[in-house]
Amino acid sequence: MITSPYEKYRQSSVQTSTPAQLVIMLYDGAIRFVRTAMDGLSKQDYEKTSLNFGKAQSIVSELMSTLDYSYEISNNLYSLYEYTNFLLVEANIRKSPEKAEEAIGYLTDLRETWLQASKIAVGQGQAESAHG
Repeated sequence: MITSPYEKYRQSSVQTSTPAQLVIMLYDGAIRFVRTAMDGLSKQDYEKTSLNFGKAQSIVSELMSTLDYSYEISNNLYSLYEYTNFLLVEANIRKSPEKAEEAIGYLTDLRETWLQASKIAVGQGQAESAHG
């Protein structure tokens, strides 16, 4: 049972979000978890590090599993997600902030791309409804 107002808000925002907004939320979560893992690295708190890299990997795996292969770009995205996941594993095993930073770079770029694409899609939808 959800009792905290924040949890109620989060559940409501997920239930009312568009698919593009949900993908952006996943990127936000993955980026946040990698940053938290890096904080753990800097403090030599390896439990925190491992837990949060694992959470980021789970999100990237979810992004991989939900790709629609009827679009050609999905194969490219899969490869990029696979490499990002590899970086997260390497960052965790080797305690490498450089690998984590590289992963954050890809996640941030992908997030920005989705954000721009969703804005374009919304704009086109509004234009079509105005002319329809």
